[in-house]
Amino acid sequence: MTAPPAHILVVEDEVKLARFIELELSYEGYQVSLAHDGFAGLTTARDAKPDLIILDWMLPGLSGLEVCRRLRTTGDKVPVVLLTAKDEVSDRVAGLDAGADDYVVKPFSIEELLARVRAHLRRVQETEPEVLQFTDLSLNRQTREVFRGDRAIELTAKEFDLLDFLMAHPRQVITRDRILEQVWGYDFMGDSNIIEVYIRYLRLKLEANQEKRLIQTVRGVGYVLRD
Repeated sequence: MTAPPAHILVVEDEVKLARFIELELSYEGYQVSLAHDGFAGLTTARDAKPDLIILDWMLPGLSGLEVCRRLRTTGDKVPVVLLTAKDEVSDRVAGLDAGADDYVVKPFSIEELLARVRAHLRRVQETEPEVLQFTDLSLNRQTREVFRGDRAIELTAKEFDLLDFLMAHPRQVITRDRILEQVWGYDFMGDSNIIEVYIRYLRLKLEANQEKRLIQTVRGVGYVLRD
């Protein structure tokens, strides 16, 4: 099965520039989403889980630096390429300290930006496993398929994200707060019982054929994936 194209989020308030970058990335075969302010960029980054973010420094609402800081606070390791007209060493240091992976100064060559994008996506592909395996449970991050043995399991997007996070940290007790931060975002304002609800959904699907329970509750703390 052919892997789906990498998904790139462009957060840029200059509409013409954002559209130009979108067209160039689309021409290269990438899936592209656009956001034109910091809050929209942060929300899209959390909901869409892009493979890479091209992020302008100067944005309405939240600055690019603040967007980057908030993503890193929740443990999101998505590569971030910062776009900015600032070219002082102190500015570059500030961008990198905020969690950006790279820095491109405006005006820039689109060929250079595309080369940076390819390099960071290649690095991610080399370090992040495509398939997670725990006992008879497997999860494919590219195809978003989940199997328990030979049985395919259909999950919603959020169920998949939660299982992915648990499988990325096998046999580690993970607190409810950390799960909430990583899977829903640290400023999530919804139902406080949302984790319990989704754990129950996952267990029903993973144990539909009376398979052994893998997601264990650690009372008063959180959950652990354990055989």
